Amino acid sequence: MEDNTTHQENSKHESDWYQTLIEQVDDLITVVDTDGIITYVSPAVTRVLGYDPEELIGHEGYEFVHPEDQERNVDALETVLSNPSTSTTTEIRFRHADGSWRWIEATMRNRLDDDVIDGILLSSRDITERKEYEAKAQELAEEYEALLNNVEDAIFLINVEESDEGIRFEFERLSPSYERQTGITTEEVQGQTPREVFGEDQGAELEANYHRCVNAGEPISYQEELLVDEGARFWQTKLGPVVSGDEITRLVGVTRNVTDRVERERQLRQQNERLDEFASVISHDLRNPLGVAQGRATILAEQIESEHLDPVLRNLTRMEAIVEDTLTLARQGDTISETESINLTDLAGKCWATVGTKEATIEVVDETTFQGDPDRLRHVFENLFRNAVEHGGSDVTVRIGVNDHGDIYVEDDGSGIPVEKREEVLEPGHSSARGGTGFGLTIIKRIVEAHGWELSITDGSDGGARFEIKMAAQGELM
Repeated sequence: MEDNTTHQENSKHESDWYQTLIEQVDDLITVVDTDGIITYVSPAVTRVLGYDPEELIGHEGYEFVHPEDQERNVDALETVLSNPSTSTTTEIRFRHADGSWRWIEATMRNRLDDDVIDGILLSSRDITERKEYEAKAQELAEEYEALLNNVEDAIFLINVEESDEGIRFEFERLSPSYERQTGITTEEVQGQTPREVFGEDQGAELEANYHRCVNAGEPISYQEELLVDEGARFWQTKLGPVVSGDEITRLVGVTRNVTDRVERERQLRQQNERLDEFASVISHDLRNPLGVAQGRATILAEQIESEHLDPVLRNLTRMEAIVEDTLTLARQGDTISETESINLTDLAGKCWATVGTKEATIEVVDETTFQGDPDRLRHVFENLFRNAVEHGGSDVTVRIGVNDHGDIYVEDDGSGIPVEKREEVLEPGHSSARGGTGFGLTIIKRIVEAHGWELSITDGSDGGARFEIKMAAQGELM
């Protein structure tokens, strides 16, 4: 009798101990019988799932499990029933009291032989936030893979490892585009340093930029020379750090093969240098003797009469105009680097005053302000006004304004330019005016293009010629 009483007291003490433990732990503790009926659920269910324990006891646990997860839940229960010594963990969605679904990670243990528990013990925890994070991480990983596999620019990933000996950079991965453009594969370079892949000299230059990015702690951009083959030598690269905690653990590089552009720029610089030499020759070696010839011819015309002197003076004057226009053409095509605010009305007034306009009139239809180089643009408007007077007559009307697309236009009411001639008149040397140099409209085109704009010719409102400067797309008009 005493032994039985002692056993009962020990069982009650153990039961009380279990009850206290279960009520204190953060995990949700549930007991189900072999049919899946809930026989016990700890108070944590209110915090985790919003139920009172009494609302679940006596119900099948499957009732609250998401239909897509019920089979997995049954399999887990059968596993622990058939293997008493085995525990199993499964992830299921359980319906919250508010109707939403919460992800639960449940570990099941067979405790049917336990006098206190006598059932299947489930220790569960809410992992909804973790599952949402994993889903977002998976989505980002898929987007990352799609970007890496489809972007045209070459992408490379560099691992950054710090040690007492300093920072070590190792190639981790290359995008398919990088592999196509360089012929280098991820398998060939993975785990190797830039010096091991590209040699001591080129590798040192690459690592210098990687160190610069790490030291800056922010993205950097630069052009680098990395000889892969003759068609892939110069690269425009943007390098960004990946920060984990307080440490930079990786560098992500996006690079573009700009070899063709660099070669074109090099050729353009050489052409500009030759053009400068040509302009210098014209300016010094041709201008000086031309000035002497004009001076002597003028003196000679004062001393004697000859029918040959007027043609000589006219042609010397034309030669001077050709020299001036050639110098202007050579020097005005350079890209505009510095601009300032220009008022269209003021610019037009100053240019009109310097041109021999005879009986011609000017109308400024629209007021506008834009960014440009005023000195070069005076050549544009002076030549346009001069062209209108030369081809439209002494009483021509010149109109200036801004069209619906934001383009500045200069038009006249003269005879206009035939459609088939509009491209031709912009070419160097073309002139329909007697004594013209043929460079006036070419100079206009060069200066307009140097601003990053476009010049086109169309019909004027009154049938004359209309020159349009397309600049609104560049955000220049204000």
